[in-house]
Formats: sequence, C-alpha cells, structure tokens
Amino acid sequence: MATRRSEENSIRDYGVAAPHGPNMTGHHVATQDVDIRADMTSNEADVFHALLHPDDLYDANGTYWADMPLGQRVKFVTNVDKEEAKREFGELWQMFKKDPLSPVSAYFRNYVIPGAGLGLEGYVLFSIGNVRPLLQASFPRCWKTFDICNEIWTQAIDYLEICGIIVGQILVGVIGDWLGRRHGLIQDAIIMFVGLLMLTAAWGVTQNGWVICYVWSLFFYGIGVGGEYPMTATAGMENAVGSGKVSTKEDRLHRGRKVTGAFLMQGWGQFFNQVILIVLLLIFHSGSAPPYSKKVTQWTYRVSFAIPAVGTLWLVYFRYFKMKSASKQLQLAKKKAHVTGYDVASLKLTFSYFGPRLVATAGTWFANDVFFYGNKLFQSEFIKVITPGNNSVMVGWLYNLINVGVSLCGYYLASLMIDNKLYGRKWMMIIGFMADFILFIIPAFHFEYFTRPEHVHAFQAMYFLSSFFNQFGPNSVSFLVAAEVFPTPVRATAHGFSAAAGKAGALLASILYNYIDTQTKFYFVPWFGLVGALLTWVFLPDTTGLDLKEQERRWACIRAGREHDYHGIAIHWKHLSWWERMRGQHKGYDAKLDYEEKIKEMRAEWVERQQHNFSEKKGWEEAEHDDHFGAEIHNYFRRTTNGNGQISSGLLQPGISEKRADGSESGTSDEITREK
Repeated sequence: MATRRSEENSIRDYGVAAPHGPNMTGHHVATQDVDIRADMTSNEADVFHALLHPDDLYDANGTYWADMPLGQRVKFVTNVDKEEAKREFGELWQMFKKDPLSPVSAYFRNYVIPGAGLGLEGYVLFSIGNVRPLLQASFPRCWKTFDICNEIWTQAIDYLEICGIIVGQILVGVIGDWLGRRHGLIQDAIIMFVGLLMLTAAWGVTQNGWVICYVWSLFFYGIGVGGEYPMTATAGMENAVGSGKVSTKEDRLHRGRKVTGAFLMQGWGQFFNQVILIVLLLIFHSGSAPPYSKKVTQWTYRVSFAIPAVGTLWLVYFRYFKMKSASKQLQLAKKKAHVTGYDVASLKLTFSYFGPRLVATAGTWFANDVFFYGNKLFQSEFIKVITPGNNSVMVGWLYNLINVGVSLCGYYLASLMIDNKLYGRKWMMIIGFMADFILFIIPAFHFEYFTRPEHVHAFQAMYFLSSFFNQFGPNSVSFLVAAEVFPTPVRATAHGFSAAAGKAGALLASILYNYIDTQTKFYFVPWFGLVGALLTWVFLPDTTGLDLKEQERRWACIRAGREHDYHGIAIHWKHLSWWERMRGQHKGYDAKLDYEEKIKEMRAEWVERQQHNFSEKKGWEEAEHDDHFGAEIHNYFRRTTNGNGQISSGLLQPGISEKRADGSESGTSDEITREK
C-alpha cells in the first residue's frame, strides 16, 4: 500500500501535474492510477517549473513574491534586484570594454529613439511659453498692451494648443486600436512635421493676422503631439512583451523603466529648447540685455522651430521603415478574439469591468496637470523679488533651465524606482501628490511671509522641490499606468482618454489663472494633490511586478464570458485597487488551480500547432518539435495527449477527484493507490 503524500507538499514535489480535459459527459471514470513522478521526467518537471515559475517572481517552492511574509518578501525582492543590478553592470562593463560608446548607443536605441516624439513635443510646447516674454518685449503693442492685436487671440495660444492635444489624444488613441500602433506613430510624426513648418513660416498681413496664423498652427501641431501620448506608451510597452506564456524577464523587471525612460525625453526636449533659445538670442542679439529688435526676435523664434522640424522628418522615416512590427501584439490580441477593425465589444467590457480604473487614470492625470501648470506660479513671483526691476528675458530663461534640470533628476529617479516591488507605481504616485500638496499649501497660507526678500529663498526651494516631486511621482506614473492597467485591444483608447482628461486639467488651469490673482491661485491648486492621492489609493491597482501576460490571460477569460475561470496573479490582492478588493475580485486567486490551468492552456496551444500531424492510426507519434515549445514540453504533451486533444485517460493528478457515472466522487489518485 502506498503511503499517502502530505497535502502540504508543493506542486514542485509532485512534479508537474497535467490537468484533466473537460468531463463533458459526467461518465469519466478513473481506470488507471499513474505515478505522476514516473510519468514526467525530472527534466520535464524542471522545465515546466522554470517556465511557469520564473525566478524573479517566484521562489524555489513556487511561492509568488506577493504571497510571501513581509520579511521574506523584502529579502526576496532585494536579492532579485541585487542580482539584476549586478548582471546589468556586468553587461555594461563588457560593452564598454569592447566599445566605449556602445552603452551610449544602447541608451539611444532603447530610450531616446522610442521617446523621440515626446522629446520633440516637450521642445515645441514648452517653447511657446518660453518665447512669449520675448514676443512681449519686441512687439509690446500686440502682445502686451493689445493696441493692435486682439487679446483673446493672444490668450487663445494656450487654449487652442491644449485643445489640439486633446483632439489628438482621443482621435489617435482610437486609430491606434483600430488601424494599429504603427499607423498612429507614422501619422503623428507627419502631422508634427507639417505643424512645425507652419509654425516656422507663420505670418500675416497684420500682426493680428500673424497671431491668428500662429495660433492655428499650434492647434494643428497639437493634434500630432496628442497622439504621441497613447502611441509611445502602448508601443513601448508592447514591444517588450515576449511571445511565450510569460513575458520576458526584461519586461517583468524593467517594463516601467522602459516606458518612463522614453517619457523622460519630454524633459530633455524642454532642456534643449531652453538652451537653444538662449544660444540663438546671444547669437542674433549679441548679448542678453534689452531692448530686443523685431528682427532679432523673428530670427530667434523661427529658427528655434525649424531645428526640431529636421528631427521630426527623420522620425517619419524611422517609423515608416524601421518600426514595421509595432502593431504585433495588437494583431495577436485581435486574432485571438476573432476581431477585425475596432474591437467595440472589448471597449464595452472595459467600461463594465475596468470603469473605476479609468476614473483613477483620468482623474489623477487631471489633478496632476493642474499642478504641472501651477508650478510656474512660483517662478514669476520669486524672480520679481530676487531681481526687482528686471526686464531681461534671459533671467527667467536661466531660472527655467535650472528648474528643468531639477525636473530631469525627478524623471530619472522615477525611472529607476518605478519597478521596485517594495515602492513602485502606487506609492510613488501617492507620495508625489502629497509632497506637492504640502509644498503648495505652505506658501498659500503664508504668501506674504515667503515673498519677502529675507524668506524668498525658501519659496524658491519649494518651487524646485515641487518640480522634482511632480516628476518623481504623478507625472511619470500617470503616463505609464494609463496604458498598463487596461487590456491590449483598447489600451491606446484608454490611454488617450486619460491623457485628454489630463489636458482638460491643464486647460482649466490656463483659463482660470487669467482671472484670479496669485494668492488665490495658491489657495486653489493644492487641493488637487489630495484629490489625486485619494483617487490613486481607492481606484488605481498596483501593477508593479505584475506580468502583463497574466492580465491578458484574465482578459481572455472576461472576453469569453468566463471571468471566474481565471485564478492567476492578475487578481492577487496586491495587484488590485482598494475598490476591487472591496468587491471581492481577489477571492478567485488560487495559485495551484492557476498552475494547472496554465498547463492546460499550453496543451491546447500545442495541439493547435500540431493538429496537422495527428493520425488515428499513429496518434501523435509524427508530431514534430518546433522552436515554440522546448523539447521536454513537446515530448511530454506528445506522450500524454489523446486524440481529442485532452490528457490521456487515466493520467490523474494527485489530490484531484473524478466523478463516477452515478455522480458520486471517486477518491483522489493517492486514495486509489492506497486502496489498491
């Protein structure tokens, strides 16, 4: 009589347990007991375990990192990060020894090129605000006193620019899910290139006509810029995902860094715009002191727009000829769902199942952009105190350059920390919002105190810190999670909608700030930090450390109307929002059932790939090994699969009961063995 195995033994101790096929008739009777360890070779067991329990997510016993006790979890995550850092530094050192410039080349390939569109966006959009003081100084009757130009049109520069971005975010988001990521990326680059030509050549018979032409050129350019948000986020994220049952290790450990590393090019765009404007003014004006002639201003601002036009034209070329596989993951998702065109059914299901997530991504982005614009409130105030009577645009530009440098520090620290499982997306967002709330609320209620000459440096420090925590917090995280928490078929649409909500916050700020004084602005802005932190805590799931392939597995079950058949880590409490946990979505999580289901899915995929090799006479003997499955997995499925594509009769799993014809339960495989 065999000794019954302890139920506490892990799946690893049993070897891989092949799942049963569906008992369609209810008459499936256990006729043969099989020792699972004898049925599966040790190599096969090791391969299944390594494939389905990658060592950066699971320990040697198959325990998921988020299921570990806190102390063990901290130790596991720290060891994984330490080993990965050691590996990456080793690779960098080997690259450097072979070619000192190869690490720079790798950085450009992985981050600069994917984020080039956002870099150009940051350059041009922030150029608008940087150029305005120069235009006001050179064309005061048009841009300052409004004697010959319509004040509404000069203010419309901010409004229509943002409106163009909102149109692009929603329109291109839908197009990206409909026609593909590559189509959206190419379209964005073309629109931005034409928009830059329009901005460079903008003119009119009168100065007011010139302003109107300038405004509509910005609106057109904004459409291309808006499309960059959903396209860069989704394409950058999906291109890192492998084709196996789990994502690549690079994707699991560095997905956030990959996306935010591209996003931070927006900061470099701002930096280079400010540097180029400073250099151009020094060249054309032979110095920085006012007054500035109309000719100098025209040359300075037009050349500053012509420079990125060259880079944008190269971007059109690169995306057309070098990014032909950008839509691969979307095409695979549509193929599995048997969908052509836009997946309307997935959009409806997204609103039904992930509506609160959309509230989180759109709401937090809205709150963040109010802060993003509010940050500029500090600069104008402390410059007036530090440099009384100053009329030079150069002073404001230099302080802005320092602020952009501080922002870049925040961008890079966010990129380094965003994949850390002990901190990650959600805490970074909440802490960033709360830090900005504190940094705005203090001067709001002590405004006169901090704007005095003896205290203005503390005011200045709060300005730089608010910039830092905006990037090392909601600005970087909102860009990433707005794509990450939604399924592939509607990812660009959801990201575009969330980004558009963010720009609505920017639009609110830009309009409202024209009608209230500075003190009132400081009373108004801080509360959006509290709102953002609250929305994050209640409605935003934490995708740090989550394999996105698991989210796609869950979505496949939802799409097929089998939501409760999914038991994997995508519904682990760690990766759900507080709202989703309160609704009990985490209760379906079961690591053992999910492990069995994964093998069942792999068997079905193997059968689909090999079905042309099956014969009634020889069974699966002629099934040929391909590169998609390893040799051990292929041999196991070939040996244990029947003609119906299910596990061969009698291959029982330990601890799994079978129904007899009379409806009663047979014993588990261990119990049957013991009885014999």
